Amino acid sequence: MSELATFIERLPKAELHLHLEGTLEPELKFELAARNGVELPYRTVSEMRAAYGFDDLASFLAVYYEGMSVLLCEQDFYDLATAYFRKAAAQSVVYAEVFFDPQAHTSRGVPFAAVIQGFRRAQLDAAANLGLRSNLIMCFLRDLTADSALETLEASLAYRDWILGVGLDSDEQGNPPSKFKRVFARARAEGYRLTMHCDVDQEDSVGHIWQCLDEIGVERIDHGVNSIEDAALVREIAGRGLGLTVCPISNRHVAGGLKERELKAMLDHGMRATVNSDDPAYFPGYMSENLSAVGAAAPLTREEIVQLARNAFTVAWLPPEERDGYLTALDEYVADA
Repeated sequence: MSELATFIERLPKAELHLHLEGTLEPELKFELAARNGVELPYRTVSEMRAAYGFDDLASFLAVYYEGMSVLLCEQDFYDLATAYFRKAAAQSVVYAEVFFDPQAHTSRGVPFAAVIQGFRRAQLDAAANLGLRSNLIMCFLRDLTADSALETLEASLAYRDWILGVGLDSDEQGNPPSKFKRVFARARAEGYRLTMHCDVDQEDSVGHIWQCLDEIGVERIDHGVNSIEDAALVREIAGRGLGLTVCPISNRHVAGGLKERELKAMLDHGMRATVNSDDPAYFPGYMSENLSAVGAAAPLTREEIVQLARNAFTVAWLPPEERDGYLTALDEYVADA
């Protein structure tokens, strides 16, 4: 491992764009399939990985949702999240705000309670045993109806203390942020923090990001790489201090490149860009691999890599005293490295 790779591996990190369902590694998928009596269309781990030949968002989503068939009971969700937390902690992730997609499970007859109770148990164990604190962000599937999202929001209120915020993911084609304006207004009224996916190189990507700002009032933008195409949008995002959760390795699989130039431009313009791993079981690479890949490709200086880590703690939805503690630990690590 190079000196820079070692520095990145040990760098205290916050992850803000991670889909728990997207951490379902093939080995665990086979294990859960056997436990639950689910027949998979693959015979081996290598055969399964070979099927991950994504070239756009739609081709990824087809395999992503197919993989969820093995998640049926609370223990499955616990095991899924625990596997991620162990991997993240090994890469010095000390805080994570992680997405989950309840509609992808309730639509299959899996109770909301099974999903969130499994994740919650894993969070508590990760905090106690790994020193990794986390919060949940509940995402709505944008290719379903706004009414379905509202029903899911209402179901979540019984677990309000366990969910920090809400987001929007899945297929963006024909599903702009404005479709969910009423749902997000209700979520804000219930005290949830707000973010939304604006995927890379989608139709009217820039217009969708403007909708997130002007119609929804988000506090962060997930992906948001195309914002760099509009100088006025760049100034607005930077001026509001909004975070952008960029995912380089997943960009390479669904958008033809890491988008390292765009990420470097975000930093140069004072935008609070961060680096994250998105769906690392499908786009191979967790936090350290994403930082190393984009750092080498841009290339980024050590100071710029530290700035990405600093941005993540800065835009995380943390109380000020907790944020300050993480930033102090980051500064101490950098001073000693």
